[in-house]
Amino acid sequence: MKLATLNDGTRDGKLVVVSKDLTRYCAADNIAPTLQAALDDWANAARKLEALYTDVQHEAVPCERFHERDAHSPLPRAYQWADGSAYINHVELVRKARGAEVPESFYHDPLMYQGGSDGFLPPRADIPLKDTSWGCDMEGEIAVVTDDVPMGISSEEAADHIKLVMLVNDVSLRGLIPGELGKGFGFFQSKPASAFSPVAVTPDELGDAWRDSVIHLPLMVDYNGEPFGRANAGQDATFSLADLVAHAAKTRSLGAGTIIGSGTVSNQGPHGDPGKPVSEGGAGYSCIAEIRMIETIANGDAETRFMAPGDTVRIEMKDEGGHSIFGAIEQKVVEA
Repeated sequence: MKLATLNDGTRDGKLVVVSKDLTRYCAADNIAPTLQAALDDWANAARKLEALYTDVQHEAVPCERFHERDAHSPLPRAYQWADGSAYINHVELVRKARGAEVPESFYHDPLMYQGGSDGFLPPRADIPLKDTSWGCDMEGEIAVVTDDVPMGISSEEAADHIKLVMLVNDVSLRGLIPGELGKGFGFFQSKPASAFSPVAVTPDELGDAWRDSVIHLPLMVDYNGEPFGRANAGQDATFSLADLVAHAAKTRSLGAGTIIGSGTVSNQGPHGDPGKPVSEGGAGYSCIAEIRMIETIANGDAETRFMAPGDTVRIEMKDEGGHSIFGAIEQKVVEA
């Protein structure tokens, strides 16, 4: 099924069930007023939401036109948002650009940071930027939402706790990251509010594209109206999303509504090389930092600038028939 949260002026919005083709919706507040409320009682709520989804599909209930611009992030705020490093190619490029080796542990022990979850941007909201020297960057990623996850769970067990899948633009301020990491205490100011796709879907909606807790489809990232990234989320994934959920739950239980991100979706080139831009027939990149890394490796200096007011980003994923699965994140950078 497909779920969304309409931005009705309240802090947590209104839960709705959306048709498979994203054209219409039916309010689900008689089942659960918000998506968080549904996740808190998922075993009971999911059954009723699935029944409503079937009715929406068959047009057996009154529906209204669904407009993605009216949607908030599926969870406008969450009890927890943690982002991992499923795609080690991204990490390799970052470190290679500064002449550093990737520790061997990174290949079996994922990186993860805890982001700000008290408020997310709607998927069509502007990205406010106060200073271009902060190095504003988009990061196209996959994210999952869990129910209650017990501490110490295995990856195999964690897969059953993934209830919803969505896309995310994990906005990063690259110019602030080195200083924060240099303090040895992780990200904070360099990670402003993220935005998630208009719609969250249950894994079964992905069909054969959802295998081993990984989506095997390209993530489409357009920058200023031009194709920028077409990296396949099913390739070069060192860790699955279930692996990342299990990693997060190693020493603590995770509450229902926890969001876990994949990290930047990143592919190697066909020969293990860093890969080429889309304009040169490559899979491109899901963030600006990667092309800057490749420029630095090749030429000693980065040429592509980070985002500035007026720049736009669109993040979307389509099924094999060319239909949008989650709707699109469309954002413009504006001066704060």
